[in-house]
Amino acid sequence: MSETEAFLAHRNLLFTVAYEMLGSAADAEDVLQETWLRWDGVDLGTVENQRAYLVRITTRLALTRLRTLGRRKESYVGPWLPEPLLTTPDVAEDVELADSVSMAMLLVLETLTPTERAVFVLREVFDLGYDEIAEAVDKSPAAVRQIAHRARSHVAARRPRGEVSHADSRHALEAFQKAVETGDLQGLLDILAPDVVFLGDGGGVKQAVPRPITGADKVARLLAAGVGRLASLGSLQPVQVNGYPALLLRLDGEVDTVIAMRVDDGLVTGLYAVRNPEKLSRMAQETTLSRATSRS
Repeated sequence: MSETEAFLAHRNLLFTVAYEMLGSAADAEDVLQETWLRWDGVDLGTVENQRAYLVRITTRLALTRLRTLGRRKESYVGPWLPEPLLTTPDVAEDVELADSVSMAMLLVLETLTPTERAVFVLREVFDLGYDEIAEAVDKSPAAVRQIAHRARSHVAARRPRGEVSHADSRHALEAFQKAVETGDLQGLLDILAPDVVFLGDGGGVKQAVPRPITGADKVARLLAAGVGRLASLGSLQPVQVNGYPALLLRLDGEVDTVIAMRVDDGLVTGLYAVRNPEKLSRMAQETTLSRATSRS
């Protein structure tokens, strides 16, 4: 297997590692470009485990980029949301993968330190051994175990309530779409959890709520007035975003907003509306995410 073939066999896995660490597809692609440049020219005969070697390079580059991103987010206008991905059906079928790339989980991962996030992703999502992770993050295996324990506890205290049924998500999305399109305020109140949170990301380019909106009544009125008005001017299309059902709002045929949601016990507990045009480029075609190496 040539360098190129080896890299391509691992590409989807490496992109998924970088995306879960960064929450940005554009930055994940940049990391993969840099990974390829470092991989190109390596004597494959000296590489015992190609997957481990490539994951190590990707993780180190993503950690560097994550620290830079942290400084960029400090000056971001309004709430920052991960870049949504139009995902393939197999992502939804891998429950653990879908949960790990959901908008709700990516926002929880934002609350970890860069090293904690890297360790959590490599251990909990990709099931790497502590020795392998230690090499990737430049720590001792004992230190990595401690970091993993701390990160797990941190995420457990903040992660969404439980496993989400895709049938529940789909039914909630259908009811939500119907209520928004018809301006049915009561219909929205019926599908929204009492403590629902709405986050909007316009990046200072498009109009969006400047801070989180909490509570069914406030969120329902915002949706009826804002999204309902936009929907009357365009079209709402059900799609799979980050492994879960979501809505795509088009105006004049162009993608205007992606609305992802979190559903617990049949009610919508989180709504994430991304309007920043720089974050909507991945809505044109499906992105393949994977926890495994491709077989050619």
